[in-house]
Amino acid sequence: MSEEVPASAENIEPAVPAAASAGEGGYTASQITVLEGLEAVRKRPSMYIGDTGERGLHHLVYEVVDNSIDEALAGYASKITVTIHPDNSITVKDDGRVIPVDMHPEEHKPAVEVVLTVLHAGGKFDHSNYKVSGGLHGVGVSCVNALSDWMAVEVCRDGFAYAIKFARGNTVEPLVKLHPTTERGTTVTFKPDGSIFSTTVYQWKILATRLRELAFLNRGIHITLVDEREAEPKTETFHYEGGLVEFVKFLNAHNVVLHEPIYMHREKDGIDVEVAMQYNDGFSETIFSYTNNINTIEGGTHLTGFQAALTYSINAYAKGANLLKGEKSSVSSNDTREGLAAVISVKVPEPQFEGQTKTKLGNGEVRGIVQSVVNDCLGSFLEENPAVAMQIVNKSIVAARAREAAKKARELVQRKGALDGLSPFLGKLADCSEKDPSRSELYIVEGDSAGGSAKQGRNSSFQAIIPIRGKLINVEKARIDKVLENKEIQSLITAIGCGFGNNDFDISGLRYHRIVIMTDADVDGSHIRTLLLTFFFRELKPLIETGHIYIAKPPLYKVTRKKNETYIDTDEQLDRYLLRNGCEDIEVRNAADGSLVTAEKIAEVASFVTSANQIVQGLHRHGIDPEQYFALEKDGKFPIAKISVRNPDGTVSETFVYTREEEAAVIAEAERNLPPVAAVLGEEQKLDVPLEESAAPAGNIPMEESAAPVETEKASASTGLHPAIDLTEIYEANSCEELCRKLVAASYDPKTIYHGDTALFKIVENDNETPVNTLSGLFEEVKKNGRQGLRIQRYKGLGEMDPHQLWETTMDPERRKMIQVTMEDAIEAERMFTLLMGDDVDPRREYIEKHAAGVKDLDI
Repeated sequence: MSEEVPASAENIEPAVPAAASAGEGGYTASQITVLEGLEAVRKRPSMYIGDTGERGLHHLVYEVVDNSIDEALAGYASKITVTIHPDNSITVKDDGRVIPVDMHPEEHKPAVEVVLTVLHAGGKFDHSNYKVSGGLHGVGVSCVNALSDWMAVEVCRDGFAYAIKFARGNTVEPLVKLHPTTERGTTVTFKPDGSIFSTTVYQWKILATRLRELAFLNRGIHITLVDEREAEPKTETFHYEGGLVEFVKFLNAHNVVLHEPIYMHREKDGIDVEVAMQYNDGFSETIFSYTNNINTIEGGTHLTGFQAALTYSINAYAKGANLLKGEKSSVSSNDTREGLAAVISVKVPEPQFEGQTKTKLGNGEVRGIVQSVVNDCLGSFLEENPAVAMQIVNKSIVAARAREAAKKARELVQRKGALDGLSPFLGKLADCSEKDPSRSELYIVEGDSAGGSAKQGRNSSFQAIIPIRGKLINVEKARIDKVLENKEIQSLITAIGCGFGNNDFDISGLRYHRIVIMTDADVDGSHIRTLLLTFFFRELKPLIETGHIYIAKPPLYKVTRKKNETYIDTDEQLDRYLLRNGCEDIEVRNAADGSLVTAEKIAEVASFVTSANQIVQGLHRHGIDPEQYFALEKDGKFPIAKISVRNPDGTVSETFVYTREEEAAVIAEAERNLPPVAAVLGEEQKLDVPLEESAAPAGNIPMEESAAPVETEKASASTGLHPAIDLTEIYEANSCEELCRKLVAASYDPKTIYHGDTALFKIVENDNETPVNTLSGLFEEVKKNGRQGLRIQRYKGLGEMDPHQLWETTMDPERRKMIQVTMEDAIEAERMFTLLMGDDVDPRREYIEKHAAGVKDLDI
């Protein structure tokens, strides 16, 4: 039974005895500094957490986690667990020192209550408790309390557990002393207030990205993320003993690296400096800087100190080794950063943040300290590792030569533009008459035919058109001088007007505040769109960061019914249109009892079939027959893998497995029955015989019915399995299980999606009845009826639209649809552009195969 702790100094037990206080840095109630209350937080939440949308919602979690991280920085915590519960409440648990529970000498309340109900109350303001912290989070945790429906806190210390509960910032259950415990740590559970936030649904990916980042930045800490919203909880633990070294390896995962990471770590004048860096054979720099675990997106003095030291150290070594002989000049800062992945992390006791988003470090003393540390450490490394030093210097020299070539190309662009009124590069540009950039739009269109329609269909007062002929150069694979030689790139840079790259970019020269990529909805159009996005990301990134880049979404279909025209954006919308139209003059009845199936129920069936069809696409890619796969459902579970084995007699057997344990057992059993690998690999002629040429024994699936034959045994050998075994992962299993649950809840047998021996429905039209045995059959029959009397035109390209249609569907501000290109996660964006646009084919193929099943409109 709980024992309520009286709210008086006489009765409450001290949470930290004197001896324990000395051993744990003296963190007691007397060291909680109070500055002000919570009155304004609920009235103006955006002032405290940025916004009340998805970003602000996730910021609540970060504030609580940062408290746990601060315990880790102080050396008192090593494990943090973040749990998303089914109701989207959050629990953050750590094993650090707990918030004190003894009485606060001034507030006359338990310290834990003061910290959670008073703004600017916390131990972070006393440097004897925390040398550094990720922001002054005495502000944050009380804000989380104020902006939550409820918050429950449990602390375990000195042999006992204590609990306290709040509702919207107010204490509703005072501090109580619970049971004895041997654990130590704090558990905070809260549920965001739905009346304040526009959404209260947490995104796994957003939380995982930040927690991974924190694990990289705080070497050795274990951070576990658990999602209980699925039938089987999803769990991922982030733990990196290598810290920043593993961070740069992560950034370079899809690049060809030139050397092992270079690591520097030193404390000077109370400031901790940690740097890891590694060069790859690419041309883009990937540098992230942090202060007290805060991502300083706008850089600051620590970044400039690193850049200055990097340039000095490389030039000093190059001159000392006489490597610059014959070069026109020293290598520049930009030259030394080409192909560099680096992370700079500093711990500063009193950081000063500047910039528009307060993410730029302003402490002047930090620059000199970082510069000194990197000069010493990097200089020593280069002297001690001449082979690596030679690679780095040579790469910088080649970059310097390319920079000179790019400078000449840029000057040529600028000189010809000035002399000829930009005509050499803007001859294809159909400009607008509006001179105010904030009211002007630039449409980048694919090809001259679409460009012609766009020029005729636009509103020339504020819409400019520039067509792109052919495919752009892939800037991910090309050096900047080669990029600048590309005529299409020259035209774009000149038309946009703000330069390019790190040093020459000036957003004040931007001629259009809305730049719209408008390409066809086919493979070529998607490729051109991706090449354009890669160009903007690598060379004009501020345009993405400031929200100036958009993607036009032209309709996919035009449906004509009598004299009415309807534009439809997706296949799903077309299906819904056909279903509505198809239900108008027919009746659908259940075959079992003759009851009427409503239009709403038909729409529900359609949603099931649509989901199943998306799954089927993935199954076909694996060579698996969908009807066979859906028939393998057992108690709501579907196979997670298919194992194909070429038996010694030349036949092939297939086994579908439902668990990893079953998969391991089947493979182990198969390997016991197969000849040794060496014997199989010795039969070269046999390895290249397609499986279709083999016969199947009794009891196994005949080869003509086998949906996914192993192409060759050599392919299996590359996976590390016995060359006669082929393992096909079925990533669609989870989606199938979710669909199965929905079907059962709607009283349908999952197997009836594609298979049925008896009538499930009857379609009645006039006096005719048509039996339908499957859910997919009902879907197709109603759609077929809906197509009667319609003319459906599918737009394969923008050139198929006349100017009026293009204006009406894609360019009219009143009716058009656009996607704004944003960059929420810079680290993941870097990795994705490198993965999808770089030279390494195998990781790209693996990524596409894994994610293609859930993708409707594949793009970056």
